[in-house]
Amino acid sequence: MTDFNHNQPVYSVSEVSSALKRTVEDRFGVIRIRGEISGFKAASSGHVYFRLKDENAVIDAVMWRGTAAKLSFKAEDGLEVICHGKITTYPGKSSYQIVVDAIEPAGAGALMALLEKRRKQLEAEGLFDPSRKKKLPFLPRTIGVVTSPTGAVIRDILHRLGDRFGVHVLVWPVAVQGEGAAEQIAEAINGFNNLPPCESPDSHMGRGSRLASPAGAAYRPDLLIVARGGGSLEDLWAFNEEIVVRAVAASKIPLISAVGHETDTTLIDYASDRRAPTPTAAAEIAVPVREELLLGVKQLDVRLLAALQRFLAQHGERLLGLSRGLPRPAQLLDNAAQRLDDWSERLLAALPLSLARKQQQLQLIVSGLRPQALLVEMNKQSGRLAELQQRLQIATMRQWERKNEQLQHAQTLLESVNYQRILERGFALVRTSAGALVTSATQAQKSKQLSLTFKDGKITVTH
Repeated sequence: MTDFNHNQPVYSVSEVSSALKRTVEDRFGVIRIRGEISGFKAASSGHVYFRLKDENAVIDAVMWRGTAAKLSFKAEDGLEVICHGKITTYPGKSSYQIVVDAIEPAGAGALMALLEKRRKQLEAEGLFDPSRKKKLPFLPRTIGVVTSPTGAVIRDILHRLGDRFGVHVLVWPVAVQGEGAAEQIAEAINGFNNLPPCESPDSHMGRGSRLASPAGAAYRPDLLIVARGGGSLEDLWAFNEEIVVRAVAASKIPLISAVGHETDTTLIDYASDRRAPTPTAAAEIAVPVREELLLGVKQLDVRLLAALQRFLAQHGERLLGLSRGLPRPAQLLDNAAQRLDDWSERLLAALPLSLARKQQQLQLIVSGLRPQALLVEMNKQSGRLAELQQRLQIATMRQWERKNEQLQHAQTLLESVNYQRILERGFALVRTSAGALVTSATQAQKSKQLSLTFKDGKITVTH
């Protein structure tokens, strides 16, 4: 058994925890730690808790709500990061942890690994399926642009659209990088899709590119362009966020992605209906060149006129050749005129004959009508009607007498079974005090009180 040294000081648990906390914080201060995120969890308060690990050790980490809200990328399990913060202890669990005040991916390799992981996940869901892609309109009347309202991107798009084919342009201003950029971009895409479709297609058509805010837009655009200029992988990260990719894939409006330079690739490029290498190229894809269209229309007009002239010339020659084989018009009419004269003479002769024949038929019909015969038939039918009425009266009287006899017989039968007639012959009806009918002496002996009904009244007896 170990002996206690009662001369040693006694510390409370809180005192030991406070001493360890001061020792750890004084020893390390602010440090940077590199590790892989594990167990990432965002609390309802906005604070974030996770662990940093490497091959041999694990350390708890906490990031307060203010710091978590400023993240420019989405932290998740498996991502290798570098955390800047202060080592401290958490007395409630007797553990040490780092309070993170800044966090960044551990180089482009970590972001690329996260990007590839997310790409495979969304591809497995079918968001990049080519069958989902919509055909771009040949000549959109209104184009919605989701980009920063300042900078060269929107100016380049408007300038190129104005040079090629002036259309109505609606700009939804968003932040294209940094905190909240992904949410703003997704909200802009969804907002354009929620606008009502245009019922009058030509009501907002006009010459020249026009810049307007979506707040003043009345109708849904025919085409969307999501654009920003070039930058590093971190600068373009908002266009790799899941919320933006899903908004692009769900868009009912055909969408062109134009993010970064030709060598830059983001996840919305896979989900969009068409990828443009640059914002300027997106404007070139969106609309044709007006002058080229006009030139094409003029060329088609010339070809149509030439084809029409050839058509008329060929059919004119054919008609002339066919006309040579036709007889003279006067010759065609001679035979027809002769037949008309013949039929006219035959008609004049046939009309009197037909009229005389119809008159003979009418006289024959009239002669067959004799009023005397009609009167004889009417008298005959009147006598038959009177005979039927007399027979009906006799049959009715017999039926009534038969039914009366049946009724009297039923009444006599009813009177014969009436118990009042039995009482008149000296019998009595016996009931218990409860009103039950007594039919035997045994039943009468069991009842202390009986009710006797005679023909002229009732009496009660007790025994």
